[in-house]
Amino acid sequence: MLSENEFVVASARVLDCIAAALDEAIDDADADLDWSLNDGVLSIDCGPRGKLVVNRHVPNREIWIAAKSGGFHFHVEGTYWRDTRSGEELAAALTRIMREQASFDLKLPALSALPAQR
Repeated sequence: MLSENEFVVASARVLDCIAAALDEAIDDADADLDWSLNDGVLSIDCGPRGKLVVNRHVPNREIWIAAKSGGFHFHVEGTYWRDTRSGEELAAALTRIMREQASFDLKLPALSALPAQR
């Protein structure tokens, strides 16, 4: 299990990666989406299709997604973040959820849970 500090660093890196992918995809698609990232909470406003929230949950060392389709919890399994129920990798799950909820194609690489290499 990651220490609290390792988790905070790793989850911040994941949220930053998602935010960068959102920026790129919004620019490419000229989509009606907006997002904000504050203190470990990434809010994605999908306009009339509602909001999606991706946040870190420090006590459980998990990354959570709240969407219209439900709540999803991701923990470190091997080198990636995996859904605690289905085993789906975080980037694949978020890509699917964005497509289902916002009809929006988000391209994300697999999101590593390992500390950044120096």
